[in-house]
Amino acid sequence: MLRADEAIIEATLDLLAEGSSIETLSIEAIAARAGVGKATIYRRWPGKDALLIDALRRLKGIQPQPAGHSVRDDLVLLVGAVGHNIDPRAAKIMPCLVPEVNRSPDHFQLYQNIIEPRRKLMREVLRRGVATGELRADLDIELTMALLTGPMLIQRLLRWHPELDDRILPERIVDNVLDGIRTR
Repeated sequence: MLRADEAIIEATLDLLAEGSSIETLSIEAIAARAGVGKATIYRRWPGKDALLIDALRRLKGIQPQPAGHSVRDDLVLLVGAVGHNIDPRAAKIMPCLVPEVNRSPDHFQLYQNIIEPRRKLMREVLRRGVATGELRADLDIELTMALLTGPMLIQRLLRWHPELDDRILPERIVDNVLDGIRTR
C-alpha cells in the first residue's frame, strides 16, 4: 500500500520535472509511470488536484516547527524554509508552476492550499510577538509576512543576487525587517 502511494507521488513529481504542465498531467500518465492502475490512484486520492497537493507538499518537505522561545529565532527558521526544497526536482517544477498559478483560479487555489499552513505558522509567530510586546501593536501581519518571505523567495527561485549568501540570508532578512517592526 505504502509502496504504491510512494510510486504514485514519485511518478507525479517526475512527470512535472520532465515538463508536464498541471493541465497536461493526466491520471493515466501518472498510473503508467507508477506502474499502477488508475483505480489504485482513485482509491487514494479523489482526483488530480488532491494528488498534486500531496505531491507538491512532499516536494516542499516537512514544515519547520518553531520552538516558541524567541520571535526572531522562529522567524529565521520559517524564512529559511521559504523556497527551500530538499528535492532537486523542485528547481525544475516550481518555476514552471508560477505561470499556471497566475493563469488559472483553480491552480491559484491549489497553490494557496499548499502554502497556507506555512503562512499560518508565521502569522502565529508574529501575533505572539505583538501579544508579548516584542513587536508593534499596530503591526500589519500580512504585509510583514510579504516583507519577510519575498526576498527569500526571489533569491531562491531566481538567484536574483548571486553574491548573497543563502546560509545567512534568512537572519539578515529577519533582522532588517525586525528593525522596523519592533516596539520602540
